[in-house]
Amino acid sequence: MFKHILIAHDLSHQADVALRRAAQLANQHHARLTLLHVVESQQSASELASLRTAAEQVLGRLASFNHCEADVRLEQGKPNEIILKLLNDEDVDLLVLGAHHKNQPELFSGTNLDRLARLSTVPVLLAVNEDGQPYRQAVVAIDFSLCACNALQHAYQLLPSSAELLALNIFSTSSRLAKRDAEERLSMQRLLIEQLMADESSRLPKDGPQLKHEVMPGTLSASLDELIAKRQPQLLALGRHNRGVLAQALLGSLAQHYLNKAPCDVLLVR
Repeated sequence: MFKHILIAHDLSHQADVALRRAAQLANQHHARLTLLHVVESQQSASELASLRTAAEQVLGRLASFNHCEADVRLEQGKPNEIILKLLNDEDVDLLVLGAHHKNQPELFSGTNLDRLARLSTVPVLLAVNEDGQPYRQAVVAIDFSLCACNALQHAYQLLPSSAELLALNIFSTSSRLAKRDAEERLSMQRLLIEQLMADESSRLPKDGPQLKHEVMPGTLSASLDELIAKRQPQLLALGRHNRGVLAQALLGSLAQHYLNKAPCDVLLVR
């Protein structure tokens, strides 16, 4: 499924966290890897030569990640526009972005990062975890929406067969409900999620990661934060809702929260 991975890279050593993850995934999936560096201003001949030298050094560092081959693209223009164009023109299956550390995306931040995640036609992986080993634990937020089911399927296929994927549904009920009514609604939700997971599992390859599911009562962001702190997953997968013009203007609050303050690598799927 992941045959071509594009990584946006600023050619610095700090951006190699994302490069290491992109290389690991390219090795795992036997995928083509393209490294893209975008400059916004006109470059002199000497500046272009320096950029090419830096790009060659990045390719050299790939060898230490057990991945020696990559296509390098040096482009001029607005980074968001160049990346979005390449996603379509080059049949990219996964866009990888990096971060210097967990709270400051190195190449794209704030509205730029949101815009890429919002407009990308392919899954976007924000790589912040310095551990470059294959993913072992992952969590996907699941509900009955198409985008959440797409996130489940993409996360499942991204992970190695040795990993564990937890599909988590956060179920919120009114505090005004009687205890018995709340328990009945929670029981019904668990039955519905059980059926949903059975349906989704039937569409997944049989040789994938171990898939589990859980319904957790609580509020969405607080309960998800609690579970992430407890389980310490290396990957969090989220679906990006598309509900018209307003949703096109801003990412959903949950996706935006975890993109801007990523506790681990974040996979965003439309």
